[in-house]
Amino acid sequence: NFDRNLNNHRVRIMHNLFLFLAILGDITQKGYEKKRSKLLSPYIPQTQEADPAVQKEHRNQTPAPSAAQTSAPSKYHRTRSGGARDERYRSDIHTEAVQAALAKHKEQKMALPMPTKRRSTFVQSPADACTPPDTSSASEDEGSLRRQAALSAALQQSLQNAESWINRSIQGSSTSSSASSTLSHGEVKGTSGSLADVFANTRIENFSAPPDVTTTTSSSSSSSSIRPANIDLPASGIVKGMHKGSNRSSLMDTVKRKGKYILPQPDPNQPKPEGRQMTPVKGEPLGVICNWPPALESALQRWGTTQAKCPCLTALDVTGKPVYTLTYGKLWSRSLKLAYTLLNKLGTKNEPVLKSGDRVALVYPNNDPVMFMVAFYGCLLAEVIPVPIEVPLTRKDAGGQQIGFLLGSCGVALALTSEVCLKGLPKTQNGEIVQFKGWPRLKWVVTDSKYLSKPPKDWQPHISPAGTEPAYIEYKTSKEGSVMGVTVSRLAMLSHCQALSQACNYSEGETVVNVLDFKKDAGLWHGMFANVMNKMHTISVPYSVMKTCPLSWVQRVHAHKAKVALVKCRDLHWAMMAHRDQRDVSLSSLRMLIVTDGANPWSVSSCDAFLSLFQSHGLKPEAICPCATSAEAMTVAIRRPGVPGAPLPGRAILSMNGLSYGVIRVNTEDKNSALTVQDVGHVMPGMMCIVRPDGPPQLCKTDEIGEICVSSRTGGMMYFGLAGVTKSTFEVIPVNSTGSPVGDVPFIRSGLLGFVGPGSLVFVVGKMDGLLMVSGRRHNADDIVATGLAVESIKTVYRGRIAVFSVSVFYDERIVVVAEQRPDASEEDSFQWMSRVLQAIDSIHQVGVYCLALVPANTLPKTPLGGIHISQTKQLFLEGSLHPCNILMCPHTCVTNLPKPRQKQPGVGPASVMVGNLVAGKRIAQAAGRDLGQIEENDLVRKVSFLAEILQWRAQATPDHVLFMLLNAKGTTVCTASCLQLHKRAERIASVLGDKGHLNAGDNVVLLYPPGIELINAFYGCLYAGCIPVTVRPPHAQNLTATLPTVRMIVDVSKAVCILTTQTLMRLLRSREAAAAVDVKTWPTIIDTDDLPRKRLPQLYKPPTPEMLAYLDFSVSTTGMLTGVKMSHSAVNALCRAIKLQCELYSSRQIAICLDPYCGLGFALWCLCSVYSGHQSILIPPMELENNLFLWLSTVNQYKIRDTFCSYSVMELCTKGLGNQTRGINLSCIRTCVVVAEERPRIALQLSFSKLFKDIGLSPRAVSTTFGSRVNVAICLQGTSGPDPTTVYVDLKSLRHDRVRLVERGAPQSLLLSESGKILPGVKVVIVNPETKGPVGDSHLGEIWVNSPHTASGYYTIYDSETLQADHFNTRLSFGDAAQTLWARTGYLGFVRRTELTAATGERHDALYVVGALDETLELRGLRYHPIDIETSVSRIHRSIAECAVFTWTNLLVVVVELCGSEQEALDLVPLVTNVVLEEHYLIVGVVVVVDPGVIPINSRGEKQRMHLRDSFLADQLDPIYVAYNM
Repeated sequence: NFDRNLNNHRVRIMHNLFLFLAILGDITQKGYEKKRSKLLSPYIPQTQEADPAVQKEHRNQTPAPSAAQTSAPSKYHRTRSGGARDERYRSDIHTEAVQAALAKHKEQKMALPMPTKRRSTFVQSPADACTPPDTSSASEDEGSLRRQAALSAALQQSLQNAESWINRSIQGSSTSSSASSTLSHGEVKGTSGSLADVFANTRIENFSAPPDVTTTTSSSSSSSSIRPANIDLPASGIVKGMHKGSNRSSLMDTVKRKGKYILPQPDPNQPKPEGRQMTPVKGEPLGVICNWPPALESALQRWGTTQAKCPCLTALDVTGKPVYTLTYGKLWSRSLKLAYTLLNKLGTKNEPVLKSGDRVALVYPNNDPVMFMVAFYGCLLAEVIPVPIEVPLTRKDAGGQQIGFLLGSCGVALALTSEVCLKGLPKTQNGEIVQFKGWPRLKWVVTDSKYLSKPPKDWQPHISPAGTEPAYIEYKTSKEGSVMGVTVSRLAMLSHCQALSQACNYSEGETVVNVLDFKKDAGLWHGMFANVMNKMHTISVPYSVMKTCPLSWVQRVHAHKAKVALVKCRDLHWAMMAHRDQRDVSLSSLRMLIVTDGANPWSVSSCDAFLSLFQSHGLKPEAICPCATSAEAMTVAIRRPGVPGAPLPGRAILSMNGLSYGVIRVNTEDKNSALTVQDVGHVMPGMMCIVRPDGPPQLCKTDEIGEICVSSRTGGMMYFGLAGVTKSTFEVIPVNSTGSPVGDVPFIRSGLLGFVGPGSLVFVVGKMDGLLMVSGRRHNADDIVATGLAVESIKTVYRGRIAVFSVSVFYDERIVVVAEQRPDASEEDSFQWMSRVLQAIDSIHQVGVYCLALVPANTLPKTPLGGIHISQTKQLFLEGSLHPCNILMCPHTCVTNLPKPRQKQPGVGPASVMVGNLVAGKRIAQAAGRDLGQIEENDLVRKVSFLAEILQWRAQATPDHVLFMLLNAKGTTVCTASCLQLHKRAERIASVLGDKGHLNAGDNVVLLYPPGIELINAFYGCLYAGCIPVTVRPPHAQNLTATLPTVRMIVDVSKAVCILTTQTLMRLLRSREAAAAVDVKTWPTIIDTDDLPRKRLPQLYKPPTPEMLAYLDFSVSTTGMLTGVKMSHSAVNALCRAIKLQCELYSSRQIAICLDPYCGLGFALWCLCSVYSGHQSILIPPMELENNLFLWLSTVNQYKIRDTFCSYSVMELCTKGLGNQTRGINLSCIRTCVVVAEERPRIALQLSFSKLFKDIGLSPRAVSTTFGSRVNVAICLQGTSGPDPTTVYVDLKSLRHDRVRLVERGAPQSLLLSESGKILPGVKVVIVNPETKGPVGDSHLGEIWVNSPHTASGYYTIYDSETLQADHFNTRLSFGDAAQTLWARTGYLGFVRRTELTAATGERHDALYVVGALDETLELRGLRYHPIDIETSVSRIHRSIAECAVFTWTNLLVVVVELCGSEQEALDLVPLVTNVVLEEHYLIVGVVVVVDPGVIPINSRGEKQRMHLRDSFLADQLDPIYVAYNM
């Protein structure tokens, strides 16, 4: 029944949704039926032929684990349109990956969307060609059976009850890109599959489409994959002002709305420590044995002279066979030779290279313990301090630079090595050893016997009793990756040997098998020191042998009847894996199996498993002796060998939840989230206490977890050369709860976290280095690694190649998991494994993973023993150089500390008290240009109301004065127009319009010309004939499908009865290629103006009133809206007059224009101003710069131009393309270089341009911008007089609240804004609250409203929409304006600020700052964001980001980045983008789309068309390299 009901429910929902979508999109009945049946087909048969087994399973309501597995790729998946570009890189997988089982509620949850990836992007080598990486883990510790049962059970549980997790992680996730299409008008092919994808895994709660926060139009025009250079692409066929009821359809909300973010409050139920304060625990006393030597060197001397034939150390070859045994006699004699050579043979008698106390590097490979041991004891005998380090393999070894820093800080100038090792070191071409990165210059000394001098018989080393002088320095890598040298004194070295000998009950002649690194830690202490102290025999099994023969150490124990073995969990695990190869081994001789990483809480399962397998081979349970060690405190605790038959120590079963709060609680509630810990034995001689890991070293309570500190003679003495860190680590005085010191004995911090249990047994639960502090709770990296490994990882990732670390993002630590993926793992397997790991960690540790990344095999940086170099991995992750092949970000789950969304308060209402020009104590934000009425001009301009009459007058008065010069790419003048020539050409065109076109006055005529003088001729021809010109950018011949529909749309919307164009373009409009894009048969009359009859016009048309229409200005806005505005003759006159006055234009002046002449101020400067003012305009078509970047600037230089106008795209071309190649150009002549724009000034670009060309004379004061909008094309223009443009730094946080708060330069979260030029004469602006329409104070951000004689008359629309007209062009303030001024709304947000500068009128200057278009702002979390601010943050995070654009989709922020680097870097960008937007803007990115360069559409003005990009994204037309859906 459940199954049947669910399917009926689905069918019903599908039916309703499809009806809804059918209403939104124009879909025929036949198409509707076809799509409906296709959509519902997967569900209808299931209801009739349900599998009985499935029904039974549902009745029991216990779904199998496969319920959470990846669904197969949907056969209903949307097929992409044909063509090589579409098929080439597309991944087949657009499936929803992890489906939650329907356990508690009978409703379907949405599954995680799978990332979309090109097939080419991350091609891994086939399995057989790829060498498997080393399988030792980051901490080289885990065993395969690590807590498998508990975790598997927990996983099963968590996957079945995945509700809470899915709920948390999905609120704000999205579906795959193929599932993201909306049904657009006219979009027919292939949509059903994508809808099926959307609905198949979406839980529909209420059948009502949510409001679309981005208000885009529903129809999308086709786009091209390349970014056309100068193409305006409207994102829709909707024209502003068109009377269309449902022109903005809401996107189906596939993502549930994220709830309010709240700041994390301390959990009232969190466990708190309740015990009493602990008292330091005393270890066993060190026994007094009479024949213990006074120093370790004395022990060597004793055995070397009395027991010379006794074996000391046996080395193995690569096959694991003994190859050489060093006797005590040999060790003594060779050490003596080396000591003598070091002291006497390296320099001269007067200038020895080494003196007592100098530091020397020991560089020996891990398979050469003999040479190392000789070198180490040689240094001790010579009284120089050995610093053992790893053999450097390349210049860029992981952590190599930090090792170099250690050597430098220790003052190491000499390195000892073997001949074989020296030959293997990387060399330069001259045969010298390369200079390793960050290393000091070293002298290399070979210590092979043949190169050493035999000391004279009377020479004896100086062996004094052990004191506090340094004996050796052991390197230690900190959590951050820095390498520090732990200095160990001779006394500590000796005392430690004595303590180990006593604890392990070592006796002379015993055999020890050592699998550990003999250069440091327990491998050095037991295998090199304690064995010499007790005349034992060590068999050293190197890591390289273990890799080829994992059972070799067990075989050595068997062959040599060894009493002691030194291993790590990794070695136990490997031996178990290889156990079948040899069954006849016996471990009965072992009395101690020392597990040196027994401090790792996960070691217990490895120990248990090893014991159960090898107990039949004679292994005694009491022989397993875990121990806890650290570089600073050395051996902290070790379990003593037990008595046969005695009961084994108990285990602690602790609650993970309690541990995360630092409290010891026996786990009772949930067996899945328990941690079983074994003890590491009793305290070593000395004292031990537990202190809080953070803050002052306060003693913990008895039931509290803290850092273990020890006080004994056996620890390190300092970090070499680091006094500050030494004090806080080696000289810790514990304090009680009141802060008073407890005694005066200094303790050493061990870096281990744990507690002292009953019977003074020590338990360790983790390391400080692996501690992840997330939201006030502690998690251990090893625990998380273990949980990840318990998720069937075998197919997907390499065991032990997992790194876990935390990164600081947005005021908290966030967990990152990185694993190496197997080359044969499929996309589905990897994604499924990642999804399950996220669920498992969330379920067991109650913590979210911020990022989970899979990298190709063998690519993570390695430590010398094959583990993962964690800090280097973290560094690569943070700098975007990790190159993952799969990534999953879950910021929605993890980031719980975002501030609450803002609740908007009602604005200032009409009831507010107005006092003069004050609103609520602030000056009203308003400003005005000079008054036009007071400025006298010559008689002509005041008499004449029409531009056509001015041209006629100029043709009579100054017939030969050249108004226009057009240049080509070579800088040659290709065409000029004097006043008379322009007048005559205009007359001819006017007569053709009457004769050929039979046009009447008032008819609309489209002018379709490339930028040039023909366009100007045609414009004045239309004025002479009384027609209304409409300038339109011609279509791009190579990209008709994208550009011709825009032309067609403007022709249709403007109701043009005729098109004036050139012969070439006329042929293009009627071509077969054009027919594929639009209907070419229904073009209006097309007239080419190339060959015109020489015919005079009988009389010129004169409009009856100046309010009559002069021309239509059509433009595509950045939001993809096509808008036409009406410009009257009086507005044209007023505009030209204002520009003339502001720029001081008159007949003798020359200006250079490098702009597109089709709309806005660009058109006015190109076509209108020269005729009005009489100055000469040098016209430079921007597209010519593509062939000659120098064209614009060399023209300015050649003609000594004082005023020039350009666009941002021209400025960017010059800044990026010219660099310093400005051969012979001088720009000192420029007085004003004005960027014509309808946006916030791009200060960074302006500064780059000014800085780049400063050396060739460009004054930084010269560069400025204009500001215009659709309702008024020129509101601000810097001009020649008046103060320089001002800049201010404003607070970004305040700006999001629509408030303006000025801050100092360099303040955090500050934004630099520049004034957009001076307000033009006759223009008034006021800043208004866009909701209440009331004026705001000058500390507020609001919409810029403008009143001026050159404001457009209104929108040109098909259906005259009076309400829109009145709202945008003739609107009044809701209060505070007694004069009832009519204002036009610009649609831009900005603010006014009164400056200290003086305007031309003598008053203080009011500066207008434009912040951004209101239509483009993103309303997210109750705040107002400007896309450019987010894009600026994203653009600077990685060198490979060429461009970036953001928009919203339902409630998600989508970031599209263009990748100019290698496709390998695509996934590196995902975490970087997420981090920077979270840190700087407090927003969680929902989708990151990585695309090729040139995909983000940019219009002719250099503005991004974000809505067009959004439509392409939803229609799946971007062909992305990668799409990541952040959970």
